[in-house]
Amino acid sequence: MVHRYLPMTEEDQRQMLEAVGVQSVDELFADIPESVRFKGLYNIKKAASEPQLLKELTRLASQNANLKEYASFLGAGVYDHYAPTIVDHVISRSEFYTAYTPYQPEISQGELQAIFEFQTMICELTGMDVANSSMYDGGTALAEAAMLSAGQTRKKRILVSAAVHPESRAVLQTYAKGQYLDVTEIPLKDGVTDVEALQNEMNADVACVIVQYPNFFGQIEPLKEIEQIAHSEKGMFVVSSNPLSLGALTPPGKFGADIVIGDAQPFGIPTQFGGPHCGYFATTTKLMRKIPGRLVGQTVDEDGKRGFVLTLQAREQHIRRDKATSNICSNQALNALAASVAMTALGKQGAKEIALQNISKAHYAASAFKEAGMDVVFGGAFFNEFVVTVGSPVSEVNAKLLEKGMIGGYDLGRDYEELAHHMLIAVTELRTKEEIDNLVKELGDIHA
Repeated sequence: MVHRYLPMTEEDQRQMLEAVGVQSVDELFADIPESVRFKGLYNIKKAASEPQLLKELTRLASQNANLKEYASFLGAGVYDHYAPTIVDHVISRSEFYTAYTPYQPEISQGELQAIFEFQTMICELTGMDVANSSMYDGGTALAEAAMLSAGQTRKKRILVSAAVHPESRAVLQTYAKGQYLDVTEIPLKDGVTDVEALQNEMNADVACVIVQYPNFFGQIEPLKEIEQIAHSEKGMFVVSSNPLSLGALTPPGKFGADIVIGDAQPFGIPTQFGGPHCGYFATTTKLMRKIPGRLVGQTVDEDGKRGFVLTLQAREQHIRRDKATSNICSNQALNALAASVAMTALGKQGAKEIALQNISKAHYAASAFKEAGMDVVFGGAFFNEFVVTVGSPVSEVNAKLLEKGMIGGYDLGRDYEELAHHMLIAVTELRTKEEIDNLVKELGDIHA
């Protein structure tokens, strides 16, 4: 019989107590002093029957503005993209759904091969030599890249662009505090990293320069110029990149990046209220043994048959803690699998087509805003996000848009004081011309 859950009956409880040699639950906790035991009633609702509970949870869930009913223009690192139906079919299989670390390769070949394919496709997208089996998310991957750079160069300064995602910069600050690293933020100039300011901050103490491509505002950073500055003093060049954009943009590896990191969420992973998602981490061959987490390698067995194993396991669960490259002790294998299935289903041409649709639709939307008399901030090349001035608090504007069945853009005033009343709008391949035109009309009416 298939159970949705396994209840504990009174008989189950009696048998468990008997097994541990006590007569009652009170006797089980006899070592806990009476003075510290909780004797009141918990401030929670009375237990409901299963049908009642399902109705209650359904009612609460229906209050969410979901992406099936609302047109979303909210991006800022998490995007509403097309996910092939096959993704859910594959990741729901029990051998993947319940799998954890594949310690025994002889019985984990499917899981290991899936991770190997993920690593391979990330390398192809980023133009890098090697990628690990995934990270928790893009933010922690970025911080780990900074830690690797500091350890490899034995330098203490990190230069990070203010156009890098604010949450990723916050995670970086947390990591840096524990390692006694100095993090300096490079200011913006017309929505991208101020190259002159970066040049002025660059010196022999800098471990790495970190930029985002496309950056937080959707703008395309001048990676060629930044790479020359980063390497001029033997620092490392770290690029955080939206992997879907690399279906159309020149990969960071072609610009001499030492480490490319990011979040694989655009490929087959739902928005899920911001997580969980899946970070990726790719480097040059030179840094292969410094990569945090673990890698899956391809080999052959004693009969010459193709097989997969965990290799270069430089994590603290596998080797001495003081020799570990990082204390990351897991990854996002299920979400990495989702990304792998999505990338495989789309193929090179499909990924390129979706990336180009993002560019095309976002530029159509930006042009429509300009024609409607609204100010589109920053004039550089961009991928699928751009900034508009809305003339009033973004929270108020978004509340009005929600009433019209739309999820508005990100409030940039939350992170950049100078961009109060500015909205970051994301336009993906799923947005229709009608939805875009409707957004422009409603924002124009509010702005007027």
